Amino acid sequence: MTDAVVCEQDGSVVTLTLNRPDTRNAITEDICESLVAHCDRINHDLSVRCAILTGAGKGFSSGGNIKDMRDRTSLFGGSAAQIRSAYREGIQRMPLAMYRLEVPIIAAVNGAAIGAGFDIAMMCDMRIASTRASFAEVFVKLGIIPGDGGAWFLPRAIGMARAAEMSFTGDRLDAETALEWGLVSRVVPPESLMDEARALAGRVAVNPPEALRMTKRLIREGQRVDLETLLELSCGMQAIAHHTANHREAVDAMFEKREPNFTGER
Repeated sequence: MTDAVVCEQDGSVVTLTLNRPDTRNAITEDICESLVAHCDRINHDLSVRCAILTGAGKGFSSGGNIKDMRDRTSLFGGSAAQIRSAYREGIQRMPLAMYRLEVPIIAAVNGAAIGAGFDIAMMCDMRIASTRASFAEVFVKLGIIPGDGGAWFLPRAIGMARAAEMSFTGDRLDAETALEWGLVSRVVPPESLMDEARALAGRVAVNPPEALRMTKRLIREGQRVDLETLLELSCGMQAIAHHTANHREAVDAMFEKREPNFTGER
């Protein structure tokens, strides 16, 4: 069987492609396991400075497998207690891994992002959409709830009122509405999507890896701690940053009027 998530690295940028196009990249156990493993590997590889997540074929991700829901198999089989355990040990490992991913990650949304597939896009730091993309938080339409952390990620991405509208109606947004709502930062023609994503990743990846990772961590912590705590974290990380070789290289390059050469060494 082909890899559930294909991982390709070009310099300091990793591209992860959900690779079940026959099901529009429905979220299954193998996709969850593969994403978790790739996030862990990236965290331990300082050569990686940015990541891109996209989907193979026509869709980004169709979310939970409706056939498995109907047949009560895989994640959706067994008693209520067994299903609860399956969520904890299965799909819920994915939002934790995505949240703990240390490098910035861009969702390149090439088609429909539905349910859990939509929530995966919300787990990313930045989102670029093809004109063919669409977005829907459809759990309520199926008589279920967002069990993968979508109720946590979505309000942080687009605000409480619009997150509530999407969650309570299950309505689908087209790419232009997603742009208007701030759900994506830009909408591009399908043939330009990956070029635009790589260009953005390149603008991120020219910067020092440790500064990128610490900045992302501070943004994450800023969502849950008070200002005083964040400032304390910031001064500690800043002290570390001032002692890195890449900080010295940045300052030297500025005075010498040349492009800096950053490395993956701390």
